[in-house]
Amino acid sequence: MFTKRINIFTGHFGSGKTEVSVNYALKLSEQGKKTAIVDFDIVNPFFRTTDAKDVLESKNIWVVTPMYANTNVDVPALPPEINTLFEKKEYTVVFDVGGDDLGARAIARYKEEIEKDSYEMFFVINTKRPMTDTLSKIERMIFEIEEAAGLKVTKLVNNTNLLGNTTMQDVLEGHKMIKELSGKLNIPIGFISGFREAVDGVQSLEQTDILCMDKMIRLPWD
Repeated sequence: MFTKRINIFTGHFGSGKTEVSVNYALKLSEQGKKTAIVDFDIVNPFFRTTDAKDVLESKNIWVVTPMYANTNVDVPALPPEINTLFEKKEYTVVFDVGGDDLGARAIARYKEEIEKDSYEMFFVINTKRPMTDTLSKIERMIFEIEEAAGLKVTKLVNNTNLLGNTTMQDVLEGHKMIKELSGKLNIPIGFISGFREAVDGVQSLEQTDILCMDKMIRLPWD
């Protein structure tokens, strides 16, 4: 699960990709890796990596955010530190990319640097969301993001959830759909992510890595 230097997380709005990205970065740091996380979502003002900045930095994780992060101002201004991260090979980097094809275009400007490096591009899926609740919808979203980013999705992530009402059965139902999609598109499943109460016991039923998450991203209505 933690084998590449560059780890790009994409997914539709509401997939929970920012929560996954932040928890993935924290797990990297726990393993003793020098870790950086880049808030690459220049489109969506909610569910930002910046929400967890204090916690991330307390774990010595380098947090890189675009100008005006956590505001309603949509300015695609990407900080110069991103270029530095491609040079500092001692860092393992997590990119939290915008949740649609427009957001994915931001990563396309670094396509050449990414392809020269060791990277994974994860597509985070919540099968309980209306825009990703069928195989055809998910497949179309993957295609749109790949086209915009100029990069292929290399791993699928099952993050099926109903927020605080998620059960293990919900996760397993989502996994059944994602396994079918994995076979159809020939894209391996990277891992299952979820909060402990939903994913405890899943690994005994599915031979897939589990990312057990802590709640880090606040909801906009909290």
